[in-house]
Amino acid sequence: MPAARALALALSAALAAAATPASSAKAGSNTPALERFQAQQQVEQRVQDIGWRLVTGNSRFCDNVVPAIGLLLHDMASYREPAAVRNLLGLESDFAVLAAAEGSPAAKAGLAAGVEIAAIDNEVLSSWPSETHGDWRRTVRAHDLISARLATSGVVVLQRREGSRVKLAGEPACASRFEMGGGGKGALAEGMRVIVERDFPGLGYPEDELAAALAHELAHNLLRHRMWLEREGRGRRNIRLTEREADRLMPWLLANAGYQPSAASRFMARWGPDHSGGIFRKRSHDGWDERLEFIEAELVQIDKVRHADGSADWHSHFRRDIDPDQ
Repeated sequence: MPAARALALALSAALAAAATPASSAKAGSNTPALERFQAQQQVEQRVQDIGWRLVTGNSRFCDNVVPAIGLLLHDMASYREPAAVRNLLGLESDFAVLAAAEGSPAAKAGLAAGVEIAAIDNEVLSSWPSETHGDWRRTVRAHDLISARLATSGVVVLQRREGSRVKLAGEPACASRFEMGGGGKGALAEGMRVIVERDFPGLGYPEDELAAALAHELAHNLLRHRMWLEREGRGRRNIRLTEREADRLMPWLLANAGYQPSAASRFMARWGPDHSGGIFRKRSHDGWDERLEFIEAELVQIDKVRHADGSADWHSHFRRDIDPDQ
């Protein structure tokens, strides 16, 4: 299931109580449903904030760098009850900001959650066709359009519903998006995206340890593991090698995002004993205690090469276990 659709379904579930017809309810009057939505939105915001730090902080070391603005939109047409959701949130149009990553161009421009977006570079979003409900495709199209405009010119112009325009210049970022997925307890990398399912236990961890979990998945993308596995096969040995590399790169990515690299060790020490049979402990993975040893060995290496500004050049100093080009 595409992550954009999974996100819409997840939020629709949180808004099930908002199915009251818009004509019989005032905007924001369904407090329990609004609180559930806001709780989900806060989780989304947290993931976007951490993800932004990871992809921008590591951009100087990534092979694939793109301009980004740190903006996540949602489309009312993607919900099961578009009118009820629109009414609940007090919106008059279909597209609005779901999250703008802290410190991103979008956030600096005041595009906070709930700001309605009418057009992207003169393309009126409401003119795009959609089904009456549960249609996630316009959300994907909007994000793809922003990415395309940024890739072409480095800037994108967004028009708010009331008509004002804001011109945003992208900032260099590693080419990966972070998205919330549907029900489930996993976190996974899809080559260009990191998807976090809404019941992922790491969402309840301290920020730096959640950042470590996200860095693990981001590492799979940056190290091109999916491409390598598709070519070499997904046998246990190959998967174990990619998981080991992702573990080892975690602290490097954290260092460049402004977190303590040791958060990777704390994450594994917290995760391992409680989830030894879960998503990170499979026969294709090393034991969690072994994984912790690999991580701590990287901490020693990071200390040796870390620059005065705290950055750690993994592009030059990280030892690969596999060669993605062969």
